[in-house]
Amino acid sequence: MISRRSRLSVVALTLAVSSLPSAAASAAPHPSGMRSSVQRDADALRDAGVTGVAVRLETPRGTVTARSGVGDLVARRPVPRDGYLRLGSTTKTFVATVVLQLVGEKRISLDQTVEELLPGVVSGAGNDGRTITVRDLLRHTSGLADYIYDVFPDPSARTYFAQRWRAYRPEELVGLAMRHAPAFPAGTRWAYSNTNYVLAGMIIEKVTGRTWEQQVHHRILRPLGLADTDTPGTWPLLPHPHTADYQQFTVDGPMVDTTIPYRPFDSGADGSMTGTARDLNRFLTALADGRLLKPAELAAMRPTVPVPQDSGHPEGTRDGLGLFFTPLSCGGGYLGHGGSGFGYVIRAATTTDGRRAITVSAHSRSADPQTTARQEDALRDLVDHALCRTA
Repeated sequence: MISRRSRLSVVALTLAVSSLPSAAASAAPHPSGMRSSVQRDADALRDAGVTGVAVRLETPRGTVTARSGVGDLVARRPVPRDGYLRLGSTTKTFVATVVLQLVGEKRISLDQTVEELLPGVVSGAGNDGRTITVRDLLRHTSGLADYIYDVFPDPSARTYFAQRWRAYRPEELVGLAMRHAPAFPAGTRWAYSNTNYVLAGMIIEKVTGRTWEQQVHHRILRPLGLADTDTPGTWPLLPHPHTADYQQFTVDGPMVDTTIPYRPFDSGADGSMTGTARDLNRFLTALADGRLLKPAELAAMRPTVPVPQDSGHPEGTRDGLGLFFTPLSCGGGYLGHGGSGFGYVIRAATTTDGRRAITVSAHSRSADPQTTARQEDALRDLVDHALCRTA
């Protein structure tokens, strides 16, 4: 996965989803082979157990969209066109972009330590902010513990319903992580931790005097005209239209409607944004083609650290600063980031030249590891096929 890590794995149902409907549309003329390929792969993800699937692919020849499954399990309405999505950890790419813009403005340095910027915040249990740089935060080489295991220690529906309205301040989340010893000395290894980006959001506010949300709107959303992307914080409702999300908390257990987010880890700089596939593709394209960062900062964002094979990422994946690089079967690779929470998985990617971009959303998750593996394979195949085709 290239997304927020949790103790639950990705997407399935115990019902016969192969009978769920599919639909495809093209926003501009496009070779029928491309449309049918995207639809076929979306249907394969549905057939693997996902309640609802949506795909939006942008290419030089136009836009291809595909929908499969249903928008909810009660009314069984279709997956909406251009529906609103929870972006999950894809938020991290927006936050990293703001940090790198500040680097380009000489307001901070990637080599500055957390202690210099946030004195006394990272300390205790062997944690030392003097040894962790801004670069370590953005590429997950800090060694800091991930706070999410403290705010969701028991992976159950009961915990979800009991705690989903609770909100934490960033300082509180970092404080939870500081109870745990670091996994390794900063800069020596890689391990995904949402705590890193909570700290990045705090640094943005300390340096600029404005929240990371305000900076994302000012520096990215307004300049690019991304009117359907937002930083809702603790606001729990998605705009309409949107697809319902479903989480299976135990193997063979029921699918629970989790469209309301789990606020303890869905309201901060590490994963709280919402938006649409159209906007997300526009953002990634603008990032890849240099409209958001100066050449030096864009180069610094590119992948530098190998990701361990047992981390759930495709073989050969490397982590940059808020962006992952994943090899393509046809050669080269793509840049992107994923996001997930209870009941949904988002995968957003662009070719390195920004000419092709894709966002895939899957709207249910399973507790069964075998189902997870099948659906992860189907999701990876969909992205790979779409970005590899030359037509």
